[in-house]
Amino acid sequence: MKKTYLWAAIAAIVLGTSIFLLSKPAQKKNFRQAKVRVVAKASRRGTINVVLNGLGTVTPITTVTVKSRVDGELMKIYFREGQMVKKGTPLALIDPRPFEAQIVQAKGQLMRDRALLSDAKIDLARYQGLVSQDSIATQQLDTQKALVEQYEGAVKADEGTLMNDKLQLVYARIDSPIAGRLGLRQVDLGNIIHATDTTGLVVITQMHPITVIFSLPEDSLPAVLAKLKAPLKAEAYDRDWKTKLATGRLLTVDNQIDTTTGMVKLRAVFDNADNRLFPNQFVNIRLYADTLKDRVLVPSAAIQRGVQGTFVFVLNRDRTVTLRKVTVEQVEGEKTAVSSGLSAGESVVVDGADKLRSGSSVEIGKNQGS
Repeated sequence: MKKTYLWAAIAAIVLGTSIFLLSKPAQKKNFRQAKVRVVAKASRRGTINVVLNGLGTVTPITTVTVKSRVDGELMKIYFREGQMVKKGTPLALIDPRPFEAQIVQAKGQLMRDRALLSDAKIDLARYQGLVSQDSIATQQLDTQKALVEQYEGAVKADEGTLMNDKLQLVYARIDSPIAGRLGLRQVDLGNIIHATDTTGLVVITQMHPITVIFSLPEDSLPAVLAKLKAPLKAEAYDRDWKTKLATGRLLTVDNQIDTTTGMVKLRAVFDNADNRLFPNQFVNIRLYADTLKDRVLVPSAAIQRGVQGTFVFVLNRDRTVTLRKVTVEQVEGEKTAVSSGLSAGESVVVDGADKLRSGSSVEIGKNQGS
């Protein structure tokens, strides 16, 4: 009997609780998703350059080690280390006195042999007259002819010796063979220098123009060769790609690919009027191989990469975003050309994409592009 009352009490409590709960108005829970603040910009049609990047070394067109062509004492030095010189600028003087003495001696020998030749020719004319009168033997005339030819040869040899001695005197003054920048002096004043010396007097490096030899992967070679006849623009940057040092053009391509690295060498030339390129300096080269026109362009910051490939977040009219796969055709700095997946005029997220997923609601920042 007691159990029956207990179960009846429990049933009454449960029933009362249910009635109380059902009598309360239902409260709707509103789970509102927070909007992500982003910056978006519109894609557009335009042109983009095909840019190839390579690492190179500044290489002068001409580098000359200035050496003496004669032996002698270094009497004068006319240049300063690091000086810019023109072609033909006097650099040094070797003691000219020995060569001047040789010239005097050669002139004397030439005068002597010319006098002997003149006397031999007079005798030859006399002998020719006597032979016609049958007064002397023909053999004597032939001997005189040979003597004249011998003196003629001696005069020619003397003239050659004199020319050589004058040339040695010219070589005693050392002039710059090219225009360029002088290096450090290798020989001090007063030393005896020789034509066989290997060190030379000074090294001259041509600075204007100057070239850069750089390398590109062999896969880039067809694009370069297709436009090689046209002047392809080349830009030289510092190691950090922060400062542009010079603008020039592609000069030529090497005739073979390095099989060990799969790279090909190219040479670009720069005016270098401000001397910002220095021999053996390492620089980065940006070569403009082609220009693509009428392409869909987006800011490079809009391009995202993940397991699904390359994609962008496209801004919808209802302020939501949609993940859209795209195909990247070319990248040039802050702009990228896409060949599929996007139309010109569609806005893409350029900042805040790391917090998005397809369908996310967004709040547009003030820098939204048109």
